[in-house]
Amino acid sequence: MENGIPTIKEIAKRLNISPSTVSRALHDHPRIGLRTRMQVQQLAKELNYEPNQLAIRFKQKRTFTLGLILPNLSEEFFSLAINGIEDTALKNNYNVLIGQSHDELELEKRIVKTMYDHRVDGILASISKNTSDIAHFRQLDKYNIPVVFFDRVPDVPEIHSVWCSLYNSTIKAVDLLFERGHERIGFIDGPLSLNIRNERMEGYCAAHKKKAIPVNEAFIVRTDFSSKGTFAAMDQLLSLRQKPTAIVAFNDNIALDAIQYVKKKKLKHAHGISFVSYANWHITDYLDNRPLASIEQFPYKQGSMATELLLKLLTAGSPAPGSASYNAIQLKSKLVVYSKQ
Repeated sequence: MENGIPTIKEIAKRLNISPSTVSRALHDHPRIGLRTRMQVQQLAKELNYEPNQLAIRFKQKRTFTLGLILPNLSEEFFSLAINGIEDTALKNNYNVLIGQSHDELELEKRIVKTMYDHRVDGILASISKNTSDIAHFRQLDKYNIPVVFFDRVPDVPEIHSVWCSLYNSTIKAVDLLFERGHERIGFIDGPLSLNIRNERMEGYCAAHKKKAIPVNEAFIVRTDFSSKGTFAAMDQLLSLRQKPTAIVAFNDNIALDAIQYVKKKKLKHAHGISFVSYANWHITDYLDNRPLASIEQFPYKQGSMATELLLKLLTAGSPAPGSASYNAIQLKSKLVVYSKQ
């Protein structure tokens, strides 16, 4: 035996039959006599023979591996999404290969190439904050490697996607602040380079329009998702003569950084600021100063449904570019109110 690993050739040599006969016997082929099948299977058992999965997958033209590209594993949202993805993949006998872009476009491109080099059957992706063009994902079309985007879905046509609509929940969140007596409401948005549908901004503006309250452009600031970027955004808002009394933050992580900014600066006039945000992190249950509310985006469900969609594409085949058979699955988000502050 080569390297101590039993092979079909070794079984064939010991029984003085052809390797193809051994292969058929191991698969209970009806053309192979019962006696030969039993001899082959008995010897294979004695030798602890295991099928060469690489060869089998090569023959099937599949690796039964899915690629997963995420901005950052440290966020609870993406950890929960991974649970949904892996649970669904494992039920269907697929493994998941995970790569973090750390919100950097060049690293995301490199991961896409690595996924291709490892011959993944398909890719699930949530794009980085710097991904304005998805040409590196489009290149996978010619290799028949389907891609399903989820959560951070690029605002472009002809893609498969699963995402959670935030428009109506954002209107409800801003309405909640209006009901609590806030009329000066700030908004900390993500970076301009983030090429996704900005339903947060759309809902924020629509809620103001519904109340016939003009949107103050000075109240709209941006962060690059870093603590430093969020602190700079808070500096902008709290240096205004007419300061906001409430703030809508892009996600819970940014809301917590903003709350931390207020605590560090010990700003008396900022202590009464109410925050609403997105993601509904469970960790906020343990905080003394938590947001007023957060919008649940159902990461586990998004991940699971995105995986189910990708597996269907692998069975049916991905459509040719320009066809009308791309799938866009939209979930409804939910406003979760934490307290009566």
